[in-house]
Amino acid sequence: MGKTWRGIFVIVVTPFTEGYELDEASLRKQIRFCIEAGAHGLVGPANASEFATLSDDERKRWIDIVVSEAGHQIPVVAATTSGHYLPAVALSRYAQKAGADGIMAMPPHILHPDAAGCYEYYQALSAALDVPICIQNYIGPVGTPMSAELLARMCRELPHVEYIKEETLPEPRQISATIAAAGKACKGVFGGQGGVYIIDEYRRGAAGNMPAGHVTNAHVAIWDRLEARDEAGARQLFNQLLPLINYERLYGVAAYKEVLYRRGVFAKRVSRAPGRKLDQDDYAELDGILADVAPLFKI
Repeated sequence: MGKTWRGIFVIVVTPFTEGYELDEASLRKQIRFCIEAGAHGLVGPANASEFATLSDDERKRWIDIVVSEAGHQIPVVAATTSGHYLPAVALSRYAQKAGADGIMAMPPHILHPDAAGCYEYYQALSAALDVPICIQNYIGPVGTPMSAELLARMCRELPHVEYIKEETLPEPRQISATIAAAGKACKGVFGGQGGVYIIDEYRRGAAGNMPAGHVTNAHVAIWDRLEARDEAGARQLFNQLLPLINYERLYGVAAYKEVLYRRGVFAKRVSRAPGRKLDQDDYAELDGILADVAPLFKI
């Protein structure tokens, strides 16, 4: 897909069975759900996908399923963050061969290289691939925050580095700084952090946002209003969604999975990441939040 990426590129959440195996049926169902809800692209396995808990073989299988189920309806961006550029290149080449339309990667998430090491990492990816690369600039401790100047340099000098996902703080200002530094060398800067800054990001020139895919239709509805220059309408929908966004920022993957389970997309709520369980009071609070948010699911 040669079209410039723009819009809501959702992070696909990884479903597991009760035995902690990849739930392939629920994963396929989620892809159909996100596409039907209007997603402009699919991304993963990334942070919201619990990528760090997946084996290399599971990541490959994940990519195969998502690419196959998407069927070229919308772009698939494979997330290939690894501990060194050698495994990152290997997984990225696999994703490209499998049919992914691009790749996204953070710098090595354990070693946290310096600026020169980050450049070397993306230089190796760019030399190995023929598809667009999106650099994920994420906060610590998982991410390795990079300056706008370094991001801009990589966009200018590395042929396949074309997009940035900016998630360092303050995120909207960082988006402004990266756009100003990179200019036309960058095809688009996406926001993240679950869409919490989406309106401010849009005003500053963001190309889209990459939230988890559990409320895709709500995020797409907000984006569509922004694209129609209806900021007041976008803000009204955002304010209705905000209590759920706040809840997600407390509980992360557990919240995404609970919503997908309640919407009939996931068969189970199981997570591999430790501490990812809600208690009865959490469920009660989510009940109240979803009662107010549910109308957005019908947009």
